[in-house]
Amino acid sequence: MEKNFSNLKVILVEPNGPLNVGSIARLCSNFEVDELRIVSPKCDIFSLEAKKMALKGQKFLDHCKIFDNLEKAIFDCDLVLASCGRIDISKDSFFGSSEDIFNWILSYKKITNLAIIFGREDRGLTNGELLLAHKTFNIPTSQNNPSLNLSHAVSIVLYELNKSSKRNFKKELEVFNLASSKQIQDSFVEIEEMLLGVGYLLKHTSKVKISKFKNFILRANTSMHEMNVLRGIVHQINWYLTNSKKIRDE
Repeated sequence: MEKNFSNLKVILVEPNGPLNVGSIARLCSNFEVDELRIVSPKCDIFSLEAKKMALKGQKFLDHCKIFDNLEKAIFDCDLVLASCGRIDISKDSFFGSSEDIFNWILSYKKITNLAIIFGREDRGLTNGELLLAHKTFNIPTSQNNPSLNLSHAVSIVLYELNKSSKRNFKKELEVFNLASSKQIQDSFVEIEEMLLGVGYLLKHTSKVKISKFKNFILRANTSMHEMNVLRGIVHQINWYLTNSKKIRDE
């Protein structure tokens, strides 16, 4: 059984080259992507340069959605992947091979909206942006020249995903129930506030510590139910902290 990725959203973060944007619009047409989304473009994505490169992908420029931050761009996506060109991967990173990740995607019955994020041409995605993705992968290249052109990276990823989708899987497929990126992000805003309130975290180090905790949750493939349980615990602790003085006085 082949997998259909007609629900795929390609998301570009702050692209600064209209030629790249036009080329990627054309690739979206080549691989039947559902939608092109752009976060805070740093170039004129409707310029003549972009249109010349887009050709039959012109409709993806005409109808692309523009957002002022990445969180808003993935608000309706239940599975989010991020492409990263870094080679200095720390032990705390959660990078995987694109082949393994795409095969993992294929093990699920239905994914409503799948997003793949691509970073800036000059510096990619920030650590915080990478932590908005369920899985992060990089494209292996030469150690002497590891940097890929943005549109070339998109072409490789879309080709690999399309190739994977043609494979026949005989095993029974799982029901997709991972916590969404938005659910995880919203939960960690509350968790950070609570831990700052009780003094476990300090303002100047809270982001680093929360990132490590969030990394753990992403690696664990946490389900929607598990995330709701964690969020319920946080709500109850916050309620008690707010009302404990009243309870003691009664």
